[in-house]
Amino acid sequence: MEGYYELLEKLKEIKDLGYVDTHRSGNTGIGKTLEDLLGIVENNIPGPNAAKIELKSARKNASSMLTLFTKAPSPYGANSILLTKFGYPSRTTGERVLHTTVNAVSYNTINGNRGFIIRIEGERVELVTDRSVRTGLSLFLDEEQPDGFIEILGYWDKSTLRTSFERKLPKLLYVKADCMVSGDKEKFWYNEAWLLSGFSFENFLELLVNGNIKVDIRIGQYPDGRPHDRGTGFRVSPDKLDLCFSHRESVL
Repeated sequence: MEGYYELLEKLKEIKDLGYVDTHRSGNTGIGKTLEDLLGIVENNIPGPNAAKIELKSARKNASSMLTLFTKAPSPYGANSILLTKFGYPSRTTGERVLHTTVNAVSYNTINGNRGFIIRIEGERVELVTDRSVRTGLSLFLDEEQPDGFIEILGYWDKSTLRTSFERKLPKLLYVKADCMVSGDKEKFWYNEAWLLSGFSFENFLELLVNGNIKVDIRIGQYPDGRPHDRGTGFRVSPDKLDLCFSHRESVL
């Protein structure tokens, strides 16, 4: 795509097509189909894509979460702590894995056991647990809490999260589609689009505190035992995505 206005013209042409067959089964079909119709090569490289604008698409009234950006927790070794402390054998490969979602409202549950929670403290967003689930593996304890009750498993500096968001989503073209199933094929009609800009970090933190933004932890293991971060993603529900931005404009 050569530019923003060319992108909009192409979206209008796609809207006029009406319902089109998905190019891939499953949740990612809506994004793959739109990228194919726009002539965009699929990539996972951080940074804006088409016309210097990040492109995201969603089914209208969808409940599945949208990934804002991915960023592994600090410091070095945090993933090893998480994997060792909370990981479990994969049913398919036997490797040790940790696939879980965490928020700032309540502790998550991993294999029926209490896990960890997000805490916003000072200039950091932390993953914390308590002594009741300690195994002796620890980055450090929060000694300000009574008897070192809180254990910090990893964290993100607020400045790091701000940079990650602004790098990935300086502007966002958010395309929505009606969907239907015909036979064994899902079909999409891309008929609504919004240009979102002006990232609001204050709103982002509020959404995080309220549990509207969650963090998906996806850690695997290399054959030599080292942890493999498969994409620690900050995700938001589609109906809250626009709240991350201060400017919202209908463009389709």
